[in-house]
Amino acid sequence: MSVTKILFSFKTTPAYGPLVASYYASKASDPNFKIEFNSSEKPVVLHHQVEVTGINHVLRTIGTIYQKEFHLDNPITASQVDFWLDYCQDNLYTADFKTVSGCFDYLDNYLTLRSFMVGYHLTLADFAVWGALKSNAIFNKQLKGGKMDTKNLTRWYQYMNSLEAVEKALSLLDKAKDTGKDRGDKGNMDIPLPDAHEGQVVTRFPPEPSGYLHIGHAKAALLNDYFARSYKGKLIIRFDDTNPSKEKDEFENSIKEDLQLLGIKGDVVVHTSDHFDKIYQKALEFIKNGDAYVDNTDVDTMRNERFDGIESKNRNNSVKENLRLFEEMHKGTELGQTCCLRAKIDMQDKNKCMRDPVMYRCNLTPHHITGTKWKMYPTYDFACPLVDSYDGVTHALRTIEYRDRNPQYAWFLEKAKVRKVHIWDFSRLSFIYTLLSKRKLTWFVEENLVTGWDDPRFPTVRGIRRRGMTIDALRQYIISQGASQRELSLEWDKIWALNKKVIDPISPRHTALVNDKIVKVNVVGETVKTEIKAVPKHKKNPDLGNKLTTYAQNLYLEQVDAATVELGEEITLMDWGNVIVKDIKKSGDVVTSIDVTLNLDGDFKKTKKKFTWLAQGATADSKLIKTTLLDYDYLITKKKLEEDDDVKDFLTPQTEFRTEALGDSNLRLLKKGDIIQLERKGYYICDKEYTANDSVHLISIPDGRADSVASKAASATTPAAPKAKTQKKEANPWKISMYEVDSIYDGSYNPSSKVGSMYEIDSIYPKDAPKTTKAKEQKAKEEKPKKEGKKEQAAEPAGEASLITKLDIVVGKVLKVERHPDADSLYVETIDVGEPQPRTVVSGLVNFLKPEEIDQKLVVILKNLKPVSMRGIKSFAMVLCASNEDHTKVELLVPPKGSKPGDKIFFKGHAGEPEPELKPKKKVWETVQPDFLTTDDLVATWQGIPFETSKGVVKTGSLKKAHIK
Repeated sequence: MSVTKILFSFKTTPAYGPLVASYYASKASDPNFKIEFNSSEKPVVLHHQVEVTGINHVLRTIGTIYQKEFHLDNPITASQVDFWLDYCQDNLYTADFKTVSGCFDYLDNYLTLRSFMVGYHLTLADFAVWGALKSNAIFNKQLKGGKMDTKNLTRWYQYMNSLEAVEKALSLLDKAKDTGKDRGDKGNMDIPLPDAHEGQVVTRFPPEPSGYLHIGHAKAALLNDYFARSYKGKLIIRFDDTNPSKEKDEFENSIKEDLQLLGIKGDVVVHTSDHFDKIYQKALEFIKNGDAYVDNTDVDTMRNERFDGIESKNRNNSVKENLRLFEEMHKGTELGQTCCLRAKIDMQDKNKCMRDPVMYRCNLTPHHITGTKWKMYPTYDFACPLVDSYDGVTHALRTIEYRDRNPQYAWFLEKAKVRKVHIWDFSRLSFIYTLLSKRKLTWFVEENLVTGWDDPRFPTVRGIRRRGMTIDALRQYIISQGASQRELSLEWDKIWALNKKVIDPISPRHTALVNDKIVKVNVVGETVKTEIKAVPKHKKNPDLGNKLTTYAQNLYLEQVDAATVELGEEITLMDWGNVIVKDIKKSGDVVTSIDVTLNLDGDFKKTKKKFTWLAQGATADSKLIKTTLLDYDYLITKKKLEEDDDVKDFLTPQTEFRTEALGDSNLRLLKKGDIIQLERKGYYICDKEYTANDSVHLISIPDGRADSVASKAASATTPAAPKAKTQKKEANPWKISMYEVDSIYDGSYNPSSKVGSMYEIDSIYPKDAPKTTKAKEQKAKEEKPKKEGKKEQAAEPAGEASLITKLDIVVGKVLKVERHPDADSLYVETIDVGEPQPRTVVSGLVNFLKPEEIDQKLVVILKNLKPVSMRGIKSFAMVLCASNEDHTKVELLVPPKGSKPGDKIFFKGHAGEPEPELKPKKKVWETVQPDFLTTDDLVATWQGIPFETSKGVVKTGSLKKAHIK
């Protein structure tokens, strides 16, 4: 009998109802029912190799397993239970006080003469309602504060709390929380690999030797290694060398080196090219069996036909003709180079990956291993499943972007009549402000915008290592992310904070001062003998040894520190003692020198300022050395580039920052790759060793704090909102000159002596105080309703011209929505925008909305962006959507009822003609978009002004305070 497993979260708000219901039904002793805890957000039931998620789905699955225990064998009871499960889902999982208050009253009335929600026994309805109330913050706050005037509901709720199953299930949850406290932000590695048996699992890491390993590849490599080792199986490193135009021995060797650095050693290293002969023979079999055909259709036509589900003119060619043309491809003839081999699957399949994908293409570029033997090469889609089977792979772990290709993978295996391979999808590792596209990274290298593939601004393994990331921290972080399928754009803070934990205990402490306007400090009143002392490199880690520190009559401070000192102030010189400021000399605002007297017995705990300092030594080994401090910004200014974004529009203007400094004499001994901490500056890695002719180069290592991982260009590239033009105001003679505060009025308000009909007060203003216009009356005139019966006008109200008016935003209606034939995350929509012909729009909504959630819907369209080609299909507008902060939920904007295609969206107080087409260089959209937000009332706004049509305001479905883009 199979085991049923149910997983609950110990991290987020638990699914109390399913947890207690499962414990109650199984009596915690059913050997075939296991309750476990992890950090997933939703409860999950694994039953008969089927995975079920979500509170109601899980409750219903439990009810199916334990029908008798919950009395669901009675159809009347079952239907009533269904009602309450839906009621909870629709009404009790909300933070809206008005909604839930009404629900509490309804439940209280319902339970007046009842002990249970349904019938005379505990059912799933009791656990569903109790669980929903248990997780409702409003209910718990009201109950705790004694504000629940619902005696029947309270009675029933307290009875549920007293159940043994409730007490024991919650006890299990508490233990799981205690166990998981130290897990931090970790993912789950406990994934149910099908048919995984110890000693028999074989995984593979298949990089293409066309670039350097980046952090995304590192995750794939580590996960494959993790599962191979966990099951005491085998890891294959396989180079997918099917595109000789991009592949080099240099890339293959670098990947091997990086894998070794990551601590990953494959049990065997192979190449897809090892199987070229076998793959070729299989292709011939496909042709002979009528499962493949040779097509000479041009690329653009083929793309359009695949999108529209139109069969190629060559699809029904004879086997003999296909074999003849395939031989032309094999020889690389002029005719063969115009052809490709395509699988014959189903051109009407809703999954466009199944619409006759390409299996072979011609390429006359010599292969870096096989040379000129082959003139055509199998595509990844065709070669991958075959080679997985040939190499003995049992479990192919792939990023979730390949999910739509999984049916295609299975089809090739089935038609080839080879051993089946299990697939498991995991999410890609992606970070904000970071490009992982090999094509885009190559562009940066070729355009000389970076120094190479190991540039510290690059997300390659070599790049982040050069920036100061340790392999230990990288491994820990990736393993902590687990093998989940949830896609997130991760911040860089956690991985760098983890890196800090690794390097802090072993980083020697040193000192460097910014050289610009450095300040000389003279010790007066006594003679200080220049001496060099050995002090610990790290006070908490004596194993790091000692460094040499020079003490002398003349010292140096940074200008930024010296500018803060005051005459007579006592300050602390770190690792020496206290001094008292006796004199400060300046040139304008710049401090040029400071005189101090020593007070080395002073209490450093009582000083507010503690400064780093340096003294020039007398010997060559003790002299201060030239030091160059390097810091970097992200290469792009946008957190996440969309499919239609051109990277050139989001380049960070300056990404490298150099600061010349003076460093302590010990820095001359640093070797490339050494990591240190500069006191009061942060962690640095030596990128270039000191020589007599050049300074030591130190690269700043982020430590996870907000300022260390923030985009330096982000604030600069987000212009302030345009200021409204105002007329010059006459000075008010009655203002108090002592200080000014912003008025709570509009600047033109003069209160009347009549406060209201309840009472009167004397005016606090003199009779001759200046009188001004009444803003409220003026506003009322502007907003006076139109006379009844007068035809509505769709044009926006009059107002001042501003940047927002340059956007042409209208209502559109989606007439058709289909998947993009060549991009897994894109839809292609046909949208009526009130013009003679509908527009084609490409949008990246596949991961967020189903086609039926878009088709035939009214949407909000920005229609004057410059048309852009997205994977071969030109998009002529943008669908505006609301998105939560981490971009895990996206909703369409909803025009008001009665809207029709072409209705203009306007913003009150702002009038002007939109530009025919926005010029990308002017960045109008990039300037305006950050101020697009939804309100608590779900209204779409720009700078607080609603999106409006003549029919009303534009809203979103449920996302509050969400960004719109």
